[in-house]
Amino acid sequence: MGYGIRYSSKMRGLWVGVVFLCVLCRLSFSQTATTATPKGNELNDNITIFTRILDGLLDGYDNRLRPGLGEMVTEIKTNIFVTSFGPVSDTEMEYTIDVFFRQSWKDERLRFKGPMDTLPLNNLLASNIWTPDTFFLNGKKSVAHNMTTPNKLLRLKEDGTLLYTMRLTISAECPMQLEDFPMDAHACPLKFGSYAYPMSEVVYIWTEGAARSVVVAEDGSRLNQYHLIGQTAGSEEISTSRGQYTVMMAHFYLKRKIGYFVIQTYMPCFMTVILSQVSFWLNRESVPARTVFGVTTVLTMTTLSISARNSLPKVAYATAMDWFIAVCYAFVFSALIEFATVNYFTKRSWAWDGKKAMEAQQPKRKDPLALSKKPNNACSAGVNYTPNMTKDTAIATISNSTAVQLKSGETKAAIDPKKTYNSVSKIDKMSRIVFPVLFGTFNLVYWATYLNREPVIKGAMSPT
Repeated sequence: MGYGIRYSSKMRGLWVGVVFLCVLCRLSFSQTATTATPKGNELNDNITIFTRILDGLLDGYDNRLRPGLGEMVTEIKTNIFVTSFGPVSDTEMEYTIDVFFRQSWKDERLRFKGPMDTLPLNNLLASNIWTPDTFFLNGKKSVAHNMTTPNKLLRLKEDGTLLYTMRLTISAECPMQLEDFPMDAHACPLKFGSYAYPMSEVVYIWTEGAARSVVVAEDGSRLNQYHLIGQTAGSEEISTSRGQYTVMMAHFYLKRKIGYFVIQTYMPCFMTVILSQVSFWLNRESVPARTVFGVTTVLTMTTLSISARNSLPKVAYATAMDWFIAVCYAFVFSALIEFATVNYFTKRSWAWDGKKAMEAQQPKRKDPLALSKKPNNACSAGVNYTPNMTKDTAIATISNSTAVQLKSGETKAAIDPKKTYNSVSKIDKMSRIVFPVLFGTFNLVYWATYLNREPVIKGAMSPT
């Protein structure tokens, strides 16, 4: 009996120990589970909270009505970050710009309270809320990038402030005044504002002031013929039949690079004028050579003037390059007229000198016969006695000297017309000095005038 009691007490103790171990294991497993899942539970709780917040915000929200309708004016803050600028088309008078266009406004209907101050939202929400109807006044074509998804960003703060950013490529008008081309400068504007809301309902302002709200990336220039020398921002008010509207403006200042035009137009024109003046140093009797020089240079200048205009719009006024080409054309054409003048007087003077030389040469050829006959006739007629040898010797000497003088006279007469024909024209001598001096003076005045003065930028606006 005592043995049975002792055995039952041992079994009871063993079962108590087993139960105690099971309780300890259960407690340890429960603690491990509770420490392993709080983050996951917290994440699930946040997602649930944000879902409820968004559902609550959009519940009863009417995106057809602007914020503060009937109570206050909606204020839209904007700024622009330019990722690339260019190219610029002179013929179309437009430019292309790639920007991040940012807009920020406050919508009291979207206030919320949650674990985060700012909600980063998907661009799909933008279609469910009110957004500004911003458009570009001078834009010809605008493209919103959609690869791989729409390039839009939407942020919502607790107080209902929204930040809406999108990436755009805009082709906009750039009015150009080309009087100083190719030493010209331009101010290309970018104008935008509300399409439907006047100032009494929607107003635009710059986010960080006009001076810092338009920024161009350091490597953002995509220009071959221009330097992007700066940008300014401002605003203005325009009046229409529907009311007054706010127009935001950003001006981008461009200065043209002249190197391309010096190589393609100015240097060929300069060399053509110099080539036309080489004809002044050719013999005036070289009619074919001088004719080729004159006609070729005139045709070359005509071709250069036509090709220089191909890269420009068909404006009704003359540019700086047009004036240079016109003056070079005048010099080349004047060289051709100078040769025609020299050739005309050369023909007349040579014909006159040659005729006089022939008339002077003919009577001198008859003199030897007359002189040789006269002494013989005089001797035979006046004396019937034996001829005197001394007198005959004297007569022979006189006739010989006369013949020598006549021969020298004939040689001079034959040489004089050639000297007149090969002589240098006085007009050519003057042209060799006058033409280069005038052309050099024109170049000095031209380049000093256009390179030293500040370009006049029409349409530019000071920041406000």
